Amino acid sequence: MNNPSLENTLAIEGMTCASCVTRVEKALAKVPGVVSAEVNLATETARIQRTRGGGDAAALIAAVRKAGYEAHELAQDEEVGTHAAPFWPVGLAAALSLPLVVPMAAGLFGAHWMLPGWLQLALATPVQFWLGARFYIAGWKALRAGSGNMDLLVALGTSAGYGLSVYELWRSAGGDAMAHLYFEASAVVITLVLLGKWLEARAKHQTTAAIRALQALRPDTARVRLADGREEERAIAKVAVGDLVVVRPGERVPVDGAVVEGASEVDESLVTGESLPVAKDAQHEGDRVIGGAVNGEGLLVVRTTAVGAESTLARIVRLVESAQAKKAPIQRLVDRVSAVFVPVVIGIALVTWLAWGVGAGQWEAGLLNAVAVLVIACPCALGLATPAAIMAGTGVAARRGILIKDAEALETAHRITVVAFDKTGTLTEGKPRLIDALAAGGDRPALVADAAAVQAGSEHPLARAVVQAAVDESLAPSTASEMRAEAGRGMSARVGGRALRLGSTRWMGELGVDLAPLAAAAEQQQALGRTVSWLADATVAPPTLRGLLAFGDTIKPDARDAIDALHALGLKTLLVSGDNRGSAQAVADALGIDEVRAEVLPQDKVALIAERRREPGAVVAMVGDGLNDAPALAAAHVGIAMATGTDVAMHAAGITLMRGKVGLVAEAIDLSRRTSAKIRQNLFWAFVYNVVGIPLAAFGLLNPVIAGAAMAMSSVSVVTNALLLRRWRGAGR
Repeated sequence: MNNPSLENTLAIEGMTCASCVTRVEKALAKVPGVVSAEVNLATETARIQRTRGGGDAAALIAAVRKAGYEAHELAQDEEVGTHAAPFWPVGLAAALSLPLVVPMAAGLFGAHWMLPGWLQLALATPVQFWLGARFYIAGWKALRAGSGNMDLLVALGTSAGYGLSVYELWRSAGGDAMAHLYFEASAVVITLVLLGKWLEARAKHQTTAAIRALQALRPDTARVRLADGREEERAIAKVAVGDLVVVRPGERVPVDGAVVEGASEVDESLVTGESLPVAKDAQHEGDRVIGGAVNGEGLLVVRTTAVGAESTLARIVRLVESAQAKKAPIQRLVDRVSAVFVPVVIGIALVTWLAWGVGAGQWEAGLLNAVAVLVIACPCALGLATPAAIMAGTGVAARRGILIKDAEALETAHRITVVAFDKTGTLTEGKPRLIDALAAGGDRPALVADAAAVQAGSEHPLARAVVQAAVDESLAPSTASEMRAEAGRGMSARVGGRALRLGSTRWMGELGVDLAPLAAAAEQQQALGRTVSWLADATVAPPTLRGLLAFGDTIKPDARDAIDALHALGLKTLLVSGDNRGSAQAVADALGIDEVRAEVLPQDKVALIAERRREPGAVVAMVGDGLNDAPALAAAHVGIAMATGTDVAMHAAGITLMRGKVGLVAEAIDLSRRTSAKIRQNLFWAFVYNVVGIPLAAFGLLNPVIAGAAMAMSSVSVVTNALLLRRWRGAGR
């Protein structure tokens, strides 16, 4: 079986740089049955896809341990990659190193405070072998596994400086000459690297703030109303679908559900990004609440529709975690570079030492320069450059109500050139009303009643509008049988012994229905931007026309501003609709959309998107909400689904907008651009540190202490730069 059917997520402990990531991925890939393994340095997790019957969690963990790291299977609510290291090792290392550095600094001003050699040895040794033991342990594990990492470079570099100092101290023992000692270099380098890793862990903790904020929204208990009217406090895990849950004013809604009693306003901002409270009322059939939202001043009774892993909040958390854990395409290139980085650096350090020793006879200076080369090299900055930006970007997006399924969607979105929109439910409210009904035989009530009978089994917005019109007009539709949806065309059913067909102009043409009696009226309705459907009787051939139904929909209030925002970003807009030309053109004209394709069937939408993708330099996004949009969403470079639509559309899309606001499309693209810019900036600086620093160190222009400081700060600067994304407040702000 080639297709992955199971997924495991492991928490990995002990990784320090991109080389570690490569080694863990290679170890996991060797486990039988593993299809793919993606390791993320920033979240310290590994996501493994494997075939059924392949290596289980125990085999995966064993492979990670064999590679020199610790691992355990991730619990559902466990936080990962967020635990900052304790500060005491950094503080103690600094306290021991300070007496070594102060005399050296004082010497610049003519003071001679140099400590005795034995005291320098006493101060440097615990820093080197106790506080710095982590570098030896991790470096040895890497070496034993046949690879290298940042810890190996630090261990080799500081050991060389420490060893040279011990040798010089031993050689000068009993003599009068003052030995040239470099204990301060090795001790300070270890202190600075420890400080850098501590600062890095703190910064990484902030990048996962969005996940923690979402997880904190989960209430632990719910107040369930029993059959006898009493209320009982229950753990969330014991609440079942269908239970009535009482939510008092000011409390968090514990479950997803529908309001059956009461009225209130609910703050859903941390779940959907909607800044204003949303009115909820039992009188409005279908008013739903989301677990984690905050109830306002009214008491609500909610019938539970989803709990636990199936709740909206849990799905949001999974989506954000998935996006943060997956790799952007550019990260794969970085991983390949990192795989050869450490051996190359060790080679450069060796050449540096030999060149200074053989060429200039300065073996001691050559060793110090080689130490500087080893210390300034920073594969950890390369490993963090991309995932830190992805984590920050997806976290900010989640707070705005933009859910990004994977890093590839986020990275691709910044290159979008064309945004194609579905019309109904995306640019319009998706709640059309029956504006007019014209019967070919003059019997309007019979036309509406028969149309409502045909549409009774459909969830299409137009169908609901017909059924609602029949209710409003107190019409009693007959019972329909043999109901069948014709994809992109309409509905067929048998009503009172007659075979009725209700659908589009195109379908009527395919059926051979003569539309001439009402053609002028249809053109007039379409010119007003209304959608026209036809009802025909196909009991005998050829089918006869029964009448037309004209529907009107309302354009979303923010749609015009959303299209303007996309144009401001330099993007072209396209309306792709199954509706008639007049209705689609009326919406496009009102919104300023560049191009219209009307009367497009679902399969034709896919072909249209594929056609646009083939245009040179084109990167196409498709925005939709319905079941019929799912194939087009999947076919586009980036699919963007409205969460107000169907689950199928959301599964097919790379980005989901938790609110029905079209303006979030421009925000998602703008955030993608900013995140991609951060990735490029981070990679630039990560490479600059090495491209500039390593030659300077090799030519003796960098002191090992300065090299250590630069190496420590490179990782911190990369993560801090990514965190600047948290200041983003929306497109154009």
